[in-house]
Amino acid sequence: MAFQPRYTITDFILNHVAQAEAARQIITNAPLVPSWERQFQHTALVRTVHHSVAIEGNALSLSETERIIGGEELQTIRQRDVKEIVNYRNAISYIDDKRDVALSIPFLLELHRIMGDQVLEHEKTGVFRANDAVIVSSKTGAVVFDPPGPDEIEAEVEDLCLWDNTVATRVHPLLRAGILHYELVRIHPFVDLNGRTSRLLATWSLYRDQYDIRRFFSLEEYYDQNSSSYYEALESAHEGDMTWWLEYFVAGVSVELGRIKARVLELSRDQKLLQKLGQVALNDRQMQIVQYLEENEEIRNQDFAVQFPDVSDDTILRDLKDLIDKKIVVKKGRTKAARYLLA
Repeated sequence: MAFQPRYTITDFILNHVAQAEAARQIITNAPLVPSWERQFQHTALVRTVHHSVAIEGNALSLSETERIIGGEELQTIRQRDVKEIVNYRNAISYIDDKRDVALSIPFLLELHRIMGDQVLEHEKTGVFRANDAVIVSSKTGAVVFDPPGPDEIEAEVEDLCLWDNTVATRVHPLLRAGILHYELVRIHPFVDLNGRTSRLLATWSLYRDQYDIRRFFSLEEYYDQNSSSYYEALESAHEGDMTWWLEYFVAGVSVELGRIKARVLELSRDQKLLQKLGQVALNDRQMQIVQYLEENEEIRNQDFAVQFPDVSDDTILRDLKDLIDKKIVVKKGRTKAARYLLA
Protein backbone atom coordinates (compact mmCIF):
# COMPACT_ATOMS: atom_id res chain seq x y z
CA MET A 1 0.00 0.00 0.00
CA ALA A 2 1.31 3.48 -0.92
CA PHE A 3 2.69 5.55 1.93
CA GLN A 4 0.21 8.21 3.10
CA PRO A 5 1.26 10.18 6.20
CA ARG A 6 -1.60 11.12 8.51
CA TYR A 7 -1.52 14.50 10.24
CA THR A 8 -3.57 17.66 10.81
CA ILE A 9 -2.32 21.11 9.87
CA THR A 10 -3.08 22.93 13.12
CA ASP A 11 -2.95 26.65 13.90
CA PHE A 12 0.21 25.90 15.89
CA ILE A 13 1.87 24.47 12.78
CA LEU A 14 0.71 27.36 10.59
CA ASN A 15 1.97 29.97 13.06
CA HIS A 16 5.40 28.40 13.40
CA VAL A 17 5.75 27.86 9.66
CA ALA A 18 4.94 31.55 9.15
CA GLN A 19 7.51 32.57 11.78
CA ALA A 20 10.13 30.33 10.16
CA GLU A 21 9.38 31.77 6.71
CA ALA A 22 9.71 35.34 8.00
CA ALA A 23 13.01 34.58 9.72
CA ARG A 24 14.24 32.76 6.62
CA GLN A 25 13.68 35.86 4.47
CA ILE A 26 15.57 38.10 6.87
CA ILE A 27 18.49 35.68 7.20
CA THR A 28 18.70 35.01 3.46
CA ASN A 29 18.77 38.71 2.58
CA ALA A 30 20.99 39.88 5.45
CA PRO A 31 24.01 41.93 4.31
CA LEU A 32 26.74 39.77 5.79
CA VAL A 33 30.21 39.96 4.32
CA PRO A 34 31.95 36.65 3.55
CA SER A 35 34.04 36.46 6.74
CA TRP A 36 30.94 36.64 8.95
CA GLU A 37 29.07 34.19 6.75
CA ARG A 38 31.88 31.66 7.01
CA GLN A 39 31.89 32.03 10.80
CA PHE A 40 28.13 31.41 10.98
CA GLN A 41 28.49 28.29 8.82
CA HIS A 42 31.40 26.94 10.83
CA THR A 43 29.58 27.47 14.13
CA ALA A 44 26.44 25.76 12.78
CA LEU A 45 28.50 22.81 11.52
CA VAL A 46 30.18 22.31 14.90
CA ARG A 47 26.87 22.58 16.77
CA THR A 48 25.14 20.18 14.37
CA VAL A 49 27.80 17.50 14.66
CA HIS A 50 28.26 17.83 18.41
CA HIS A 51 24.60 17.79 19.40
CA SER A 52 23.51 15.02 17.04
CA VAL A 53 26.08 12.55 18.35
CA ALA A 54 25.63 13.80 21.94
CA ILE A 55 21.94 12.84 21.84
CA GLU A 56 23.06 9.24 21.48
CA GLY A 57 25.78 9.22 24.10
CA ASN A 58 28.92 10.72 22.55
CA ALA A 59 30.81 12.20 25.51
CA LEU A 60 33.12 14.65 23.73
CA SER A 61 32.54 18.35 24.44
CA LEU A 62 31.62 21.10 22.02
CA SER A 63 35.16 22.48 22.10
CA GLU A 64 36.62 19.02 21.47
CA THR A 65 34.23 18.61 18.54
CA GLU A 66 35.43 21.90 17.08
CA ARG A 67 39.06 20.85 17.40
CA ILE A 68 38.37 17.52 15.65
CA ILE A 69 36.47 19.22 12.83
CA GLY A 70 39.41 21.61 12.50
CA GLY A 71 41.69 18.64 11.80
CA GLU A 72 43.34 18.27 15.21
CA GLU A 73 44.18 14.75 16.37
CA LEU A 74 42.62 14.56 19.81
CA GLN A 75 44.44 12.46 22.38
CA THR A 76 41.65 10.48 24.02
CA ILE A 77 40.77 6.88 24.75
CA ARG A 78 37.31 7.55 23.25
CA GLN A 79 38.40 6.95 19.67
CA ARG A 80 34.93 5.73 18.67
CA ASP A 81 33.53 9.12 19.76
CA VAL A 82 36.17 10.87 17.66
CA LYS A 83 35.32 8.73 14.64
CA GLU A 84 31.60 9.44 15.08
CA ILE A 85 32.33 13.17 14.84
CA VAL A 86 34.53 12.78 11.77
CA ASN A 87 31.91 10.60 10.09
CA TYR A 88 29.07 12.99 10.83
CA ARG A 89 31.06 15.87 9.38
CA ASN A 90 31.72 13.78 6.25
CA ALA A 91 28.03 12.87 6.02
CA ILE A 92 27.07 16.56 6.10
CA SER A 93 29.45 17.19 3.19
CA TYR A 94 27.80 14.27 1.38
CA ILE A 95 24.24 15.60 1.71
CA ASP A 96 25.43 19.10 0.80
CA ASP A 97 26.73 17.71 -2.50
CA LYS A 98 23.54 15.70 -3.16
CA ARG A 99 20.94 18.48 -3.12
CA ASP A 100 19.91 17.76 -6.70
CA VAL A 101 19.46 13.99 -6.44
CA ALA A 102 16.16 12.21 -5.86
CA LEU A 103 15.66 10.28 -2.64
CA SER A 104 16.55 6.64 -3.26
CA ILE A 105 17.70 3.52 -1.47
CA PRO A 106 21.31 3.84 -2.75
CA PHE A 107 21.41 7.43 -1.40
CA LEU A 108 20.30 6.27 2.07
CA LEU A 109 22.65 3.30 2.12
CA GLU A 110 25.64 5.49 1.24
CA LEU A 111 24.66 8.01 3.91
CA HIS A 112 24.58 5.22 6.48
CA ARG A 113 27.85 3.74 5.23
CA ILE A 114 29.62 7.09 5.71
CA MET A 115 28.36 7.43 9.27
CA GLY A 116 29.09 3.82 10.17
CA ASP A 117 32.64 3.73 8.85
CA GLN A 118 34.86 2.19 11.60
CA VAL A 119 32.02 2.79 14.08
CA LEU A 120 29.97 -0.28 13.19
CA GLU A 121 31.23 -3.62 11.92
CA HIS A 122 31.93 -3.23 8.22
CA GLU A 123 29.28 -5.77 7.16
CA LYS A 124 26.61 -3.76 9.03
CA THR A 125 27.26 -0.44 7.32
CA GLY A 126 25.36 0.66 4.24
CA VAL A 127 22.95 -2.29 4.41
CA PHE A 128 19.48 -2.84 5.82
CA ARG A 129 19.27 -4.85 9.02
CA ALA A 130 18.71 -8.58 8.74
CA ASN A 131 17.12 -9.03 12.19
CA ASP A 132 14.01 -7.86 14.01
CA ALA A 133 14.18 -4.69 16.11
CA VAL A 134 12.06 -2.90 18.71
CA ILE A 135 11.68 0.75 19.70
CA VAL A 136 11.52 1.35 23.44
CA SER A 137 10.13 4.30 25.42
CA SER A 138 12.68 6.95 26.37
CA LYS A 139 10.89 7.24 29.72
CA THR A 140 9.98 3.71 30.81
CA GLY A 141 12.13 1.45 28.66
CA ALA A 142 8.99 -0.43 27.62
CA VAL A 143 8.54 -1.49 24.01
CA VAL A 144 6.37 1.13 22.29
CA PHE A 145 6.66 0.03 18.69
CA ASP A 146 7.74 -2.91 16.55
CA PRO A 147 9.36 -1.64 13.35
CA PRO A 148 8.83 -3.53 10.10
CA GLY A 149 10.53 -6.91 9.85
CA PRO A 150 13.67 -7.35 7.74
CA ASP A 151 11.66 -8.71 4.82
CA GLU A 152 9.49 -5.56 4.77
CA ILE A 153 12.16 -2.87 5.04
CA GLU A 154 13.10 -2.47 1.39
CA ALA A 155 9.48 -2.21 0.24
CA GLU A 156 8.65 0.38 2.92
CA VAL A 157 11.71 2.49 2.11
CA GLU A 158 10.79 2.31 -1.59
CA ASP A 159 7.29 3.53 -0.72
CA LEU A 160 8.78 6.43 1.23
CA CYS A 161 11.04 7.35 -1.71
CA LEU A 162 8.10 7.19 -4.12
CA TRP A 163 6.03 9.48 -1.88
CA ASP A 164 8.91 11.93 -1.52
CA ASN A 165 9.51 12.09 -5.27
CA THR A 166 5.83 12.57 -6.19
CA VAL A 167 3.20 13.64 -3.66
CA ALA A 168 5.67 15.33 -1.30
CA THR A 169 6.75 17.85 -3.92
CA ARG A 170 3.46 19.64 -3.11
CA VAL A 171 4.02 19.52 0.67
CA HIS A 172 5.59 22.47 2.50
CA PRO A 173 9.36 21.88 2.91
CA LEU A 174 9.18 21.90 6.73
CA LEU A 175 6.44 19.28 6.84
CA ARG A 176 8.15 17.23 4.13
CA ALA A 177 11.41 17.15 6.11
CA GLY A 178 9.61 16.33 9.36
CA ILE A 179 7.69 13.47 7.78
CA LEU A 180 10.88 11.97 6.31
CA HIS A 181 12.58 12.27 9.68
CA TYR A 182 9.87 10.40 11.54
CA GLU A 183 9.16 7.78 8.91
CA LEU A 184 12.78 6.67 8.69
CA VAL A 185 12.83 6.42 12.50
CA ARG A 186 9.67 4.29 12.31
CA ILE A 187 11.01 1.94 9.64
CA HIS A 188 14.28 1.67 11.60
CA PRO A 189 16.02 0.16 8.57
CA PHE A 190 19.54 -0.19 10.00
CA VAL A 191 21.05 -2.18 12.83
CA ASP A 192 22.24 1.10 14.41
CA LEU A 193 22.59 4.86 13.68
CA ASN A 194 18.94 5.18 12.66
CA GLY A 195 18.45 8.39 14.65
CA ARG A 196 21.32 10.33 13.18
CA THR A 197 20.54 9.02 9.69
CA SER A 198 16.98 10.31 10.09
CA ARG A 199 18.15 13.69 11.32
CA LEU A 200 20.54 14.09 8.41
CA LEU A 201 17.84 12.98 5.97
CA ALA A 202 15.63 15.81 7.28
CA THR A 203 18.50 18.30 6.91
CA TRP A 204 19.14 17.11 3.36
CA SER A 205 15.44 17.55 2.58
CA LEU A 206 15.57 21.15 3.79
CA TYR A 207 18.72 21.78 1.75
CA ARG A 208 17.23 20.48 -1.51
CA ASP A 209 14.04 22.52 -0.99
CA GLN A 210 16.06 25.76 -0.80
CA TYR A 211 15.64 25.83 2.96
CA ASP A 212 19.35 25.63 3.73
CA ILE A 213 19.26 29.19 5.17
CA ARG A 214 22.87 29.75 4.09
CA ARG A 215 23.78 26.68 6.19
CA PHE A 216 23.50 28.73 9.39
CA PHE A 217 21.12 26.50 11.37
CA SER A 218 21.43 23.47 13.64
CA LEU A 219 18.22 21.63 14.54
CA GLU A 220 20.25 19.07 16.45
CA GLU A 221 20.95 21.52 19.26
CA TYR A 222 17.20 22.03 19.69
CA TYR A 223 16.72 18.26 20.01
CA ASP A 224 19.65 17.81 22.39
CA GLN A 225 18.64 20.63 24.75
CA ASN A 226 15.65 18.56 25.82
CA SER A 227 16.13 15.09 24.40
CA SER A 228 13.21 13.64 26.36
CA SER A 229 10.81 16.00 24.54
CA TYR A 230 12.39 14.98 21.23
CA TYR A 231 11.84 11.28 21.88
CA GLU A 232 8.35 11.83 23.31
CA ALA A 233 7.33 13.72 20.18
CA LEU A 234 8.66 10.90 17.99
CA GLU A 235 6.91 8.29 20.11
CA SER A 236 3.61 10.15 19.82
CA ALA A 237 3.50 9.37 16.11
CA HIS A 238 3.71 5.62 16.64
CA GLU A 239 -0.07 5.62 17.03
CA GLY A 240 -0.29 6.61 13.37
CA ASP A 241 -0.90 10.39 13.61
CA MET A 242 2.14 12.64 13.07
CA THR A 243 0.51 15.92 14.19
CA TRP A 244 2.26 16.24 17.57
CA TRP A 245 5.61 15.28 16.07
CA LEU A 246 5.21 17.82 13.23
CA GLU A 247 4.23 20.54 15.72
CA TYR A 248 7.42 19.78 17.63
CA PHE A 249 9.51 19.71 14.43
CA VAL A 250 8.27 23.00 12.94
CA ALA A 251 8.55 24.68 16.35
CA GLY A 252 12.20 23.60 16.44
CA VAL A 253 12.87 25.11 13.03
CA SER A 254 11.09 28.31 14.06
CA VAL A 255 13.06 28.59 17.32
CA GLU A 256 16.40 27.94 15.64
CA LEU A 257 15.78 30.38 12.78
CA GLY A 258 14.53 32.96 15.27
CA ARG A 259 17.79 32.65 17.18
CA ILE A 260 19.81 33.11 13.99
CA LYS A 261 17.62 36.02 12.87
CA ALA A 262 18.30 37.84 16.15
CA ARG A 263 22.04 37.41 15.70
CA VAL A 264 21.91 38.51 12.06
CA LEU A 265 19.88 41.60 12.95
CA GLU A 266 22.39 42.41 15.66
CA LEU A 267 25.02 42.59 12.93
CA SER A 268 22.86 44.54 10.49
CA ARG A 269 20.28 46.53 12.46
CA ASP A 270 20.18 49.43 10.06
CA GLN A 271 18.60 48.19 6.83
CA LYS A 272 20.45 50.95 4.97
CA LEU A 273 23.59 48.96 5.70
CA LEU A 274 22.68 46.75 2.74
CA GLN A 275 23.20 49.68 0.38
CA LYS A 276 26.25 50.95 2.25
CA LEU A 277 28.15 47.66 2.38
CA GLY A 278 26.94 45.62 -0.56
CA GLN A 279 29.59 42.94 -1.01
CA VAL A 280 32.67 44.96 -0.09
CA ALA A 281 35.30 43.09 1.86
CA LEU A 282 35.65 44.25 5.45
CA ASN A 283 37.80 42.75 8.16
CA ASP A 284 36.33 41.80 11.54
CA ARG A 285 37.60 45.02 13.14
CA GLN A 286 35.94 47.15 10.48
CA MET A 287 32.67 45.29 11.03
CA GLN A 288 32.96 46.12 14.73
CA ILE A 289 33.52 49.78 13.85
CA VAL A 290 30.42 49.82 11.63
CA GLN A 291 28.36 48.13 14.33
CA TYR A 292 29.62 50.64 16.91
CA LEU A 293 28.65 53.53 14.62
CA GLU A 294 25.18 52.09 14.14
CA GLU A 295 24.69 52.05 17.90
CA ASN A 296 26.50 55.24 18.88
CA GLU A 297 26.37 57.38 15.70
CA GLU A 298 30.00 58.44 15.91
CA ILE A 299 33.44 57.39 17.07
CA ARG A 300 36.31 59.68 18.14
CA ASN A 301 40.01 59.13 18.67
CA GLN A 302 39.56 58.91 22.43
CA ASP A 303 37.11 56.00 21.92
CA PHE A 304 39.69 53.81 20.20
CA ALA A 305 41.44 52.56 23.34
CA VAL A 306 38.13 51.64 24.98
CA GLN A 307 36.67 49.78 22.02
CA PHE A 308 39.94 48.23 20.78
CA PRO A 309 42.28 48.02 23.80
CA ASP A 310 44.73 45.67 22.09
CA VAL A 311 44.97 47.57 18.80
CA SER A 312 47.10 50.64 18.10
CA ASP A 313 45.48 53.96 17.15
CA ASP A 314 47.38 53.88 13.84
CA THR A 315 45.77 50.55 12.92
CA ILE A 316 42.28 51.86 13.72
CA LEU A 317 42.96 55.01 11.70
CA ARG A 318 44.02 52.88 8.72
CA ASP A 319 40.78 50.87 9.04
CA LEU A 320 38.80 54.10 9.16
CA LYS A 321 40.59 55.53 6.14
CA ASP A 322 39.74 52.36 4.20
CA LEU A 323 36.08 52.71 5.25
CA ILE A 324 36.14 56.34 4.10
CA ASP A 325 37.63 55.31 0.74
CA LYS A 326 34.81 52.75 0.37
CA LYS A 327 32.26 55.51 1.12
CA ILE A 328 30.97 53.71 4.22
CA VAL A 329 32.27 56.27 6.74
CA VAL A 330 32.76 60.05 6.60
CA LYS A 331 35.16 62.14 8.65
CA LYS A 332 34.10 65.38 10.34
CA GLY A 333 36.79 67.71 11.71
CA ARG A 334 40.55 67.37 11.82
CA THR A 335 43.34 65.75 13.87
CA LYS A 336 42.40 64.48 17.32
CA ALA A 337 39.08 66.33 17.36
CA ALA A 338 37.85 64.39 14.31
CA ARG A 339 34.58 62.48 14.44
CA TYR A 340 33.76 59.50 12.23
CA LEU A 341 30.16 58.74 11.19
CA LEU A 342 28.38 56.40 8.82
CA ALA A 343 28.11 57.94 5.35
